Amino acid sequence: MPVRNALEALTMRPTQFLCSAWPWRSLAYLIGGALLGFAAILAVVGLLLAGVVLSVVVIGIAGYLATVLSGVAVGRLERWRMRLVDESVLPDPHRAVPRPGLRAWVTFRLREQATWRELGYTMLSGLMLCWMDAVVVTAAIYVPLSLLAGPFYIHDSPLSVTVPLALAGIPVAVIAAYPVTAWAGARAAMARAILAPRVHDEHVRLVEVTRSRARLVDAFEVERRRIERDLHDGAQQRLVALSMQLGLARLEMPAGSAAAEPVANAHELAKQALTELRELIRGVHPKVLTDRGLEAAVAEVAGTAPLPVDVDIGLPGRLPSMVEVTAYFVVVEALTNVAKHSEARRAGVTASVTGNRLTLEVRDDGRGGADPARGSGLVGLADRVAAVDGTVALSSPPGGPTLVRVEIPVPS
Repeated sequence: MPVRNALEALTMRPTQFLCSAWPWRSLAYLIGGALLGFAAILAVVGLLLAGVVLSVVVIGIAGYLATVLSGVAVGRLERWRMRLVDESVLPDPHRAVPRPGLRAWVTFRLREQATWRELGYTMLSGLMLCWMDAVVVTAAIYVPLSLLAGPFYIHDSPLSVTVPLALAGIPVAVIAAYPVTAWAGARAAMARAILAPRVHDEHVRLVEVTRSRARLVDAFEVERRRIERDLHDGAQQRLVALSMQLGLARLEMPAGSAAAEPVANAHELAKQALTELRELIRGVHPKVLTDRGLEAAVAEVAGTAPLPVDVDIGLPGRLPSMVEVTAYFVVVEALTNVAKHSEARRAGVTASVTGNRLTLEVRDDGRGGADPARGSGLVGLADRVAAVDGTVALSSPPGGPTLVRVEIPVPS
């Protein structure tokens, strides 16, 4: 079995362990822990002092808030550093902030238990852990180096004493790899216990179900792309060649011949089949989405819709593939519902990215009264969005208008 953390590395054979990267990764983790702890305690003390000094002019409250929220930054950095000694990624316990803005972010974070656990870890790191890291690192580096450098600074002893002393530094350095790795593994386990999200068993099962569903959606999307590629490069090209050959045959055929009409009919049927195949390919997975992104793909869908559709999409660039695919099919399904059920005269699609979330809205001026229970495709739409941890909100009062709002997290 592959070794996934520093504590498991201690069970390896000595030669295998000493030749691996685990001792060096553990040393780097402890050095970073010492530096992070010292920096964190200095920052907290500075923020508290700033809060005390500025409290007379109310601005000091910001210093106190920054002190509490400093743990969020330390926790995020610690989860990133932990990968040095533990390859099991520690998930971020914080939830997405529902509203944009600094005030909303601060208020939301102060209400989360994870924020206070991270503050407690910051205090523990600054008051105790960083000092222990420094002691272990200093002992692991200073003692072997002082022995190895003995002949250079011990001048009042003969070589028969200093040389064996220097040679003793080699096994001491080898032995030091074990306590360094052991403390790094124990420290990471302690940090994981404090910083890990608090979930119950049923939540763990729910997370696993969600991940399984996401894996199925990924596999399904890969298969859709394969089908689209096979149809585009295979059947479509053959239909194009067939249509061209029939067209040439029509040009070469004498006017009024008995075969002219059947060939013309076959040519028209081939062109219709090619048009239908292109529509099928676009429904399976549109090539424009892969090549040019969500904005161009939505504009193409809007251009082929049976009613006018206003498109207002402002994105900072290309989004992750799964986000683009989900958003695209949300627009397709929503506009299909508009055309079939709403009796609308006009529709609109807007999309933007705020923070780490894509917000997509599809609205129409139809009769309203959309009900997912009546099989309008909204249930399937919601399932597709839920597979990427997104949310769907529907507003459709009788008489209209109807608004479908979708929010999809955008991985950083």
